[in-house]
Amino acid sequence: QVQLVESGGGLVQPGGSLRLSCVASGIIFSGYNMAWYRQAPGKQREFVATITSRGRTNYKESVKGRFTISRDNAENTVYLQMNSLKFEDTAVYYCNAWRETYNYWGQGMQVTVSS
Repeated sequence: QVQLVESGGGLVQPGGSLRLSCVASGIIFSGYNMAWYRQAPGKQREFVATITSRGRTNYKESVKGRFTISRDNAENTVYLQMNSLKFEDTAVYYCNAWRETYNYWGQGMQVTVSS
Protein backbone atom coordinates (compact mmCIF):
# COMPACT_ATOMS: atom_id res chain seq x y z
CA GLN A 1 0.00 0.00 0.00
CA VAL A 2 1.38 3.36 -1.06
CA GLN A 3 1.35 6.15 1.50
CA LEU A 4 2.54 9.72 1.28
CA VAL A 5 2.47 11.41 4.68
CA GLU A 6 2.96 15.17 4.81
CA SER A 7 4.00 17.23 7.80
CA GLY A 8 5.28 20.70 8.63
CA GLY A 9 2.31 22.83 7.71
CA GLY A 10 0.67 25.42 9.93
CA LEU A 11 0.24 29.12 10.54
CA VAL A 12 3.01 31.57 9.72
CA GLN A 13 3.26 35.34 9.39
CA PRO A 14 4.02 37.00 6.06
CA GLY A 15 7.75 36.89 5.39
CA GLY A 16 8.15 33.78 7.50
CA SER A 17 9.33 30.30 6.61
CA LEU A 18 8.07 26.75 6.77
CA ARG A 19 9.55 23.43 5.71
CA LEU A 20 7.14 20.81 4.47
CA SER A 21 8.08 17.14 4.52
CA CYS A 22 6.55 14.14 2.79
CA VAL A 23 7.56 10.61 3.72
CA ALA A 24 6.75 7.92 1.18
CA SER A 25 6.20 4.23 1.77
CA GLY A 26 5.13 1.37 -0.46
CA ILE A 27 7.10 2.62 -3.47
CA ILE A 28 10.70 2.49 -4.60
CA PHE A 29 11.16 6.14 -3.77
CA SER A 30 14.38 6.72 -5.71
CA GLY A 31 12.62 5.75 -8.94
CA TYR A 32 9.82 8.27 -8.59
CA ASN A 33 9.56 11.88 -9.54
CA MET A 34 8.19 13.92 -6.65
CA ALA A 35 6.18 17.12 -6.63
CA TRP A 36 4.26 19.54 -4.47
CA TYR A 37 0.90 20.97 -5.46
CA ARG A 38 -1.44 23.33 -3.66
CA GLN A 39 -5.09 24.25 -3.68
CA ALA A 40 -6.40 27.54 -2.36
CA PRO A 41 -10.07 27.98 -1.37
CA GLY A 42 -12.26 28.26 -4.45
CA LYS A 43 -9.39 27.53 -6.83
CA GLN A 44 -8.12 24.52 -8.73
CA ARG A 45 -5.15 22.53 -7.54
CA GLU A 46 -1.95 23.96 -9.03
CA PHE A 47 1.61 22.83 -9.51
CA VAL A 48 4.19 24.30 -7.14
CA ALA A 49 7.47 22.42 -7.61
CA THR A 50 8.87 19.13 -8.81
CA ILE A 51 12.09 17.16 -8.49
CA THR A 52 12.78 14.28 -10.81
CA SER A 53 14.26 10.95 -9.83
CA ARG A 54 17.55 12.32 -11.11
CA GLY A 55 17.30 15.50 -9.07
CA ARG A 56 16.22 17.98 -11.73
CA THR A 57 13.93 20.67 -10.33
CA ASN A 58 11.25 22.94 -11.72
CA TYR A 59 9.07 25.58 -10.05
CA LYS A 60 5.93 27.59 -10.49
CA GLU A 61 7.05 31.03 -11.58
CA SER A 62 5.62 32.83 -8.54
CA VAL A 63 7.61 30.72 -6.06
CA LYS A 64 10.96 30.79 -7.82
CA GLY A 65 13.65 32.17 -5.53
CA ARG A 66 11.47 31.63 -2.44
CA PHE A 67 10.76 27.88 -2.43
CA THR A 68 13.25 25.03 -2.70
CA ILE A 69 12.34 21.40 -3.32
CA SER A 70 14.77 18.67 -2.33
CA ARG A 71 14.77 14.95 -1.68
CA ASP A 72 16.54 12.45 0.52
CA ASN A 73 16.34 9.02 -1.07
CA ALA A 74 17.83 7.35 1.99
CA GLU A 75 14.90 8.68 4.06
CA ASN A 76 12.23 8.32 1.36
CA THR A 77 11.44 11.96 1.95
CA VAL A 78 10.81 15.02 -0.19
CA TYR A 79 10.97 18.52 1.27
CA LEU A 80 9.66 21.92 0.34
CA GLN A 81 11.49 24.80 2.00
CA MET A 82 9.28 27.87 1.79
CA ASN A 83 10.77 31.27 2.57
CA SER A 84 9.43 34.81 2.30
CA LEU A 85 5.89 33.49 2.51
CA LYS A 86 3.07 35.65 1.20
CA PHE A 87 -0.66 35.78 1.88
CA GLU A 88 -1.26 34.20 -1.53
CA ASP A 89 0.73 31.10 -0.54
CA THR A 90 -2.14 30.12 1.75
CA ALA A 91 -3.48 26.77 0.56
CA VAL A 92 -3.70 23.07 1.22
CA TYR A 93 -0.40 21.57 0.06
CA TYR A 94 -0.24 18.09 -1.44
CA CYS A 95 2.68 15.74 -1.98
CA ASN A 96 2.70 13.84 -5.27
CA ALA A 97 4.73 10.86 -6.49
CA TRP A 98 4.62 9.95 -10.16
CA ARG A 99 6.26 7.87 -12.86
CA GLU A 100 4.96 6.48 -16.14
CA THR A 101 1.35 5.49 -15.43
CA TYR A 102 1.65 5.63 -11.65
CA ASN A 103 0.46 8.68 -9.73
CA TYR A 104 0.00 8.93 -5.96
CA TRP A 105 -1.14 11.74 -3.65
CA GLY A 106 -0.81 12.59 0.00
CA GLN A 107 -3.77 13.66 2.09
CA GLY A 108 -2.83 17.32 2.05
CA MET A 109 -2.08 19.76 4.83
CA GLN A 110 -2.95 23.36 5.51
CA VAL A 111 -0.49 26.22 5.20
CA THR A 112 -1.88 29.57 6.31
CA VAL A 113 -0.01 32.83 5.91
CA SER A 114 -1.62 35.46 8.10
CA SER A 115 -0.71 38.37 10.32
